[in-house]
Amino acid sequence: MDHDNMQMPSPSSSSMSNHTKPHMMMHMTFFWGKNTEVLFSGWPGTSSGMYALCLVVVFFLAVIAEWLAHSPFLRADSSTSRAAGLFQTAVYTLKTGLSYLVMLAVMSFNAGVFIVAIAGYAVGFFFFGSTAFKKPSDDRKTAELLPPSSGCVC
Repeated sequence: MDHDNMQMPSPSSSSMSNHTKPHMMMHMTFFWGKNTEVLFSGWPGTSSGMYALCLVVVFFLAVIAEWLAHSPFLRADSSTSRAAGLFQTAVYTLKTGLSYLVMLAVMSFNAGVFIVAIAGYAVGFFFFGSTAFKKPSDDRKTAELLPPSSGCVC
C-alpha cells in the first residue's frame, strides 16, 4: 500500500462532528493550577471546591493504600485455608488498584496532586508502617528482660 500520498482528514471534513466538546490540554510537564483533569474526563473541572475535593480524595487513596500495604490482613499467619488466601488476595488486589489510581492521578502532572499523593503515602506509612505507633513485639519484651549479652552470638 502506498502511504506517501495519503492525506489526513481536515478538521472541517464531514467525518468530524460539529458537536465535539473542547478538550483540556494534556500537560506533559508539572504545572500549578486548579484547571486540570484527574482520573476522569472533566473532573475536577475548573471549580476550586472540586479541585480541593480532588486533592482530599487523592490524599486518602494514598493513605488507604498504605494502610492496606501494612495491614495484618496481608501478613502471613498460621491459617493456610483457601478462604484466608482468597481474602489476602482480595486485599492485595484492592491495595494494588488504589496504588494504580494514585499513580494515574499523579500522571495528570498537576503539582498539587503530586504533593498530596506523596503526603498521603507519608502519613499512611507514619501511622501504619513506621515504628512510631507499633507495640513492641513479645520477642523484644523478652529480650529486654534478659541480661545484656557479651556480644557473642554462640
